[in-house]
Amino acid sequence: MDLAGVAAIVTGGASGLGGATAARLARAGAKVTIFDLNEELGKAHAEAIGGAFSRVNVADEEQVRAAVQGAEENHGTARVLVNCAGIGTPAKVIDRAGKALPLADFTRTVSVNLIGSFNVLSKFAERLHLAEPVGEERGVIINTASVAAFDGQIAQAAYAASKGGIVGMTLPVARELARYGIRVMTIAPGIFWTPLLAALPQEALDSLGKQVPFPSRLGQPDEYAHLVESIVTNPMLNGETIRLDGAIRMAPK
Repeated sequence: MDLAGVAAIVTGGASGLGGATAARLARAGAKVTIFDLNEELGKAHAEAIGGAFSRVNVADEEQVRAAVQGAEENHGTARVLVNCAGIGTPAKVIDRAGKALPLADFTRTVSVNLIGSFNVLSKFAERLHLAEPVGEERGVIINTASVAAFDGQIAQAAYAASKGGIVGMTLPVARELARYGIRVMTIAPGIFWTPLLAALPQEALDSLGKQVPFPSRLGQPDEYAHLVESIVTNPMLNGETIRLDGAIRMAPK
């Protein structure tokens, strides 16, 4: 699919992987709408790339449905969705005091990462499947998992479960939406530089980077965005999860 003039939605698009994706899609000519909870960053980034912004909680069904409709009113039916919104607060099943992780904490991570991704993709597909095809396809959905889906570390039970769920739903959703010409892919990034890591000292960042076999550094957000662009433009990519990780396999901790 040629991105020029195509409407796209990027969740978590105010910064990090989503921010880089929104910028790269815009440079390729797409009309981008950013969904994010950070209104200040989201509006500023949308203005910088010539896009639009909607303050959206991805786990809220009515907010998402209204935001997808609003994006369509601004830019036409969105044909590209990239789900980057997510959280990843570490938490052990049993803490040092011997107390179990509150169920609400586990539920929140799964709700944002997994249920939020499904919520947006389902509302996106609900509108897209009625649109006229562009060539042989109608559009593309790209979800974001993590290498934690395969190599989850200690204190990542909730995070790994949520990302494993994203990997698990990739093929069945791709099979279902194939009849409409909608492709579904997932990217599982390794250790990438994000605003969350920006507060770490350089020594810590270098240490994280050295865990990656090659290239031995943190991934850059635009490298994630580059893969997004490649997936959108290659019609044979469908129903698969791609690890984008420099061959890293995470240790237990």
